[in-house]
Amino acid sequence: MLRLKLLTPLLMLCAAFTAALPLAGAAQTKKTHALSLVGEPKYPADFKHLDYVNPNAPKGGEIKLASVGGFDNLNPFIPKGDEAPGLAFLYETLMGSPMDDISAEYGLIAESVEVPDDLGWVAFDLRPQAKWADGAPITAEDVAYSFERIKAEGEPMMQYYYANVTRAEILGPRKVKFHFTGPPNRELPQIVGQLPVLQKSLWEKRGFDKVTLEPWAGSGPYRIKEFQANRYIVYELRSDWWAKDLPLNKGRYNFGSIRFDVYRDSTVTLEAFKSGQYDYRSENIARVWNTGYEFPARTNGLVKLEEIPHHRPTGLSGFVFNLRRDKFQDARLREALTFSYDFEWANKTFFFGQYSRTNSYFENSDFAAQGMPGADELKLLEPLRTQLPARAFGPAFKSPETDGSGADRNALRKARELLNQAGYAVKDGSLRDKNGKAFEIEILLADPSFERIAAAWGQSLQRLGIKLNIRTVDSSQYVNRTRAFDYDMIFGGWPQSNSPGNEQRSFWSSAAADNPSNRNYAGIKDAAIDKLVDAVIFAKSREELIAATRALDRALTWGFYAVPGWTLRKDRIAYWDKFGKTDIVPKYGNEFMSWWVDPAKDAKLREAMRR
Repeated sequence: MLRLKLLTPLLMLCAAFTAALPLAGAAQTKKTHALSLVGEPKYPADFKHLDYVNPNAPKGGEIKLASVGGFDNLNPFIPKGDEAPGLAFLYETLMGSPMDDISAEYGLIAESVEVPDDLGWVAFDLRPQAKWADGAPITAEDVAYSFERIKAEGEPMMQYYYANVTRAEILGPRKVKFHFTGPPNRELPQIVGQLPVLQKSLWEKRGFDKVTLEPWAGSGPYRIKEFQANRYIVYELRSDWWAKDLPLNKGRYNFGSIRFDVYRDSTVTLEAFKSGQYDYRSENIARVWNTGYEFPARTNGLVKLEEIPHHRPTGLSGFVFNLRRDKFQDARLREALTFSYDFEWANKTFFFGQYSRTNSYFENSDFAAQGMPGADELKLLEPLRTQLPARAFGPAFKSPETDGSGADRNALRKARELLNQAGYAVKDGSLRDKNGKAFEIEILLADPSFERIAAAWGQSLQRLGIKLNIRTVDSSQYVNRTRAFDYDMIFGGWPQSNSPGNEQRSFWSSAAADNPSNRNYAGIKDAAIDKLVDAVIFAKSREELIAATRALDRALTWGFYAVPGWTLRKDRIAYWDKFGKTDIVPKYGNEFMSWWVDPAKDAKLREAMRR
């Protein structure tokens, strides 16, 4: 199960749910403060605060962050326009996950949650103190309205995410019940717990499906103070935030104001950081991390760099084929292009040897296929034997390795053999199909920093007679073109969580392939993969989930839907030395919103920058 980007500002992943099931017999229910996938939740019902926060952290101070692209919409729930950064600060969800227990969710708007042993529904009791910014109480009617609108008119992914949630039933002013359909689905109670709750009376007037630049407050920790579309947006901490003393929030959301400035280019964004225009950044480019931070403020200790190990699943990113294009229908061609990418050379040349190659769509997790398929995997795979690649029944996929020279003859020879088998031959210096048509590829990019990586791959492709055209566009064009499936290839990926589930429909299902704004970037339409996705979603235990996900991984990797990229098992962060934070790092990565502005450090930094 994947937490939506809206629901966790500056964080990434979440988890799913299973209740400790009672003995078989008459239906029983369990009412609790939290739901967990793996055993019991880390924190008991009477916990005071998360372990990694400072519950007495000072509130206040100003921080500046950067956003690349632009925005023209303050409604983050619809597939229209470009939403402003940070809008998640405005909205609370029914439940939430801390970064040291992402396999659990704890009550936020919901005071308690109730689930039967047959997983047929989930009910939430809302906190009596839960209020909107205007002081009105948050009601079950608000929750039901939010679900109905988001499922019906929100981002298309929501249709798949909530596909087995049939309706919301209002049982009282502060109690709401969600009914499920289909086989027992272990994720659904917690998926519903991720629901952002909207104020019905205001959103009915506003129109849920409308692009808007009208700032609205919600029930979250911040409100919009000021903004200019495509330039900046400023959020201010609400002194009257109803949830500030909840155990899950104590010591978090400490910044008095948060400003996002919009930059059009990643290079300009880095220079803005170096000149002190914003305070904190995550770095995802190895070259920049190793060579881009040598500037006076860093040398003088005013800027700090940290590498923070994490245990999050990293998923897969890489060069994704668009199977909606006839040119990519043959899996032998797709495999040939996989052999043409020299990761070992790129890692040495571009990445300073920091990365490892990705071999799985569920990399860095128990869900990645390993070795030969086990009995539980074969139980799922065997009925699909005639529909799946034969190699899905053998050893797990491993990305091709090269000698790192940038022109490995063995790898290119294998690529040529596969291309010949697929009916392609080189003539007049170009790879041509059986009709004599030259084979070319356009890769669509939104970030210029990937151009050199694509260009290096293009040199290998050129040795095969393939011309690679690189097209870099601004964020708005990129969104529009990917929504319209107007690309040969993109550099994209599929993030994964500690419990894969319903979001896999949006990634791989036939139904999602032609639905704009879903994440089936490759356009996969395969009945066998659809069945394996269902096996993941309806797994009855952690063991069944692991088996189903590994089986799905085998089908995907041996289908060659993307040229696998690389992965890094740590976060790289850079920040101006004005912050306070505890020494405890959550297992699943840094949580910036548990930091605070240290008044003494802030004053010292301001004085140093005036000199």
